[in-house]
Amino acid sequence: MQALWEALLGGKVNVQQANQTGQTAATMETRMGISNLFSASDVILDVTASNKQNLLEIMAGEAASRLGRSNQEILEALQSREQIGSTALGKGIALPHAELRGNDPPVILFTRLHRPIDFDARDDEPVDLIFLVLWPAAAGKGLLSAMSEICRTLRDPQSLRRLRHAKTPEDVVQLVHQLATSGAGQIAAPEET
Repeated sequence: MQALWEALLGGKVNVQQANQTGQTAATMETRMGISNLFSASDVILDVTASNKQNLLEIMAGEAASRLGRSNQEILEALQSREQIGSTALGKGIALPHAELRGNDPPVILFTRLHRPIDFDARDDEPVDLIFLVLWPAAAGKGLLSAMSEICRTLRDPQSLRRLRHAKTPEDVVQLVHQLATSGAGQIAAPEET
């Protein structure tokens, strides 16, 4: 299973033939950055959401279509996490996240809102930049690392300004990749439990 994750998520896999019976020994790089999980198809710009619930519904729908799961299942996982406490980070950023049953690949989506909305942030600033992270519960170790890397990527106010003014999804991806590789750490690849 680890080899499958690595191949799917862009990790490096070096497989050697161990003997003539077909047994193999695999040496795998088990660290990857958010760059490996994030492309232009994961960016949604200038979304109109009336409130936090509406935004979560929109993002759950996007994630459900990528995972082949029901919108309701994803929405319930996100709502369950929000009941623990708001995932708003401050400075107009939110990081809704959840672990999902099963072995689906991780999903990271970025949404920029047309108009900021209330997200119950501690600093009372409305939110307009949202990273959604869904991670397989069977490989939960990587969830916190992924969120940590996203947070490190978003620390610089200048970077937030650039995300707010990016014209295309490709611009967002390029910026996130630059920020992730210029000092952010690597996140653990999902491991089979």
